Formats: sequence, structure tokens, C-alpha cells
Amino acid sequence: MANINLLPWREQYRAEKKREFFSLLAGVCVFAAVASFLWVSTVESSISDQKARNTLLDTEIAVLSKQVREIKELKKQKAELLDRMKVIQDLQGTRPVIVRHFDEMVRAIPDGVFLTTLTSRGKVLSLEGIAESNNRVSSLMRNLDESGWFATPNLTSVKDASEYGDQANAFVMTVQTEVPKSQQQSQEEEL
Repeated sequence: MANINLLPWREQYRAEKKREFFSLLAGVCVFAAVASFLWVSTVESSISDQKARNTLLDTEIAVLSKQVREIKELKKQKAELLDRMKVIQDLQGTRPVIVRHFDEMVRAIPDGVFLTTLTSRGKVLSLEGIAESNNRVSSLMRNLDESGWFATPNLTSVKDASEYGDQANAFVMTVQTEVPKSQQQSQEEEL
């Protein structure tokens, strides 16, 4: 039998397989390093993009917040102006009413009655005055009740006022003021 030495061939095969393994290992390490680098750079790029978007959103939110504050301020000013306009319109609308109340008051006061105090609280007028007799006070109450500008006269007190005459009386009364419906409609039409 022939004597064949397979030892150098095996060593050569092992060395080749070792080189193959190390080259494959190096290739896998290089591929892993490149893949890791790409993954890390992609993640960092995504993070920086998101930070840029967040910064953009923060600046836009700040701009919008400023605009919202300005809008709220403008709405507040608008409401104040509308309130002022309403007060002015109410004053313009009620100016003739006050004149009519005084005109009707003068027409309702009969001869022999004079007022010493006239006080207004809301829609209630308080009248204090002197009348020559009880009949004059009754006449005043009837005249106020018949007027379209006054309602529900209420006599609070009657006292003797002999310093003004034998039958003179000091009286205190309240009366409600109102605007006739025909006048309310014409005022609303004017506004």
C-alpha cells in the first residue's frame, strides 16, 4: 500500500476554512457596524426632525396664543363699546320720557297743591307737598291715575299743615312711572 500523508492537506484545508471564517466574521462585523451606524443615524435624524417640528409648533403656538389674547382684548373692547352705545341709546331714548313725565306731572297737579320734594328711585316717584284741602290731594291722585304716564298713586301720609291755611294738609305719596305702549313702540322704531 502506498503511503500517503494527508496531514499537510488537512492543515491547508483548516487554514482555508479559518480564513473563510474570519473573513465571514469580518464581513458580518462590518455589515453589523454599517447597519448599526445607519440605524443610529436614522434614529438621530428622526429625533432632530421631531425636535425641529416641536420647535416650529412651539413658535406657532406662541404666535397663535398672542393672537388669541389680542382677539380676547378686542372682544372685551367691543363689549365695552357696545355697553357704552347701549347706555347712550337708552339715554337718548329716555330723554323725551323724562320731559313727558314732568309735563304730565304739571298737568296732573291741581290748583291749590304745590310740591316741596320730588324724589325718583328707579320707576318710583316720591312726592311731598302741601294741599289746601283733602279734596285737592284726592284730585291729584285721580289725575295721576288717569294719566298714561303714571300708575298706582299711593298716599302714604297726610298731616295737618295749619301754617299754610286752615284746611291745609302736608302729604306724602308715591307713584309709579311708566311709558304708554304707543310711545314705547315709537321709541323702538326710532332706535
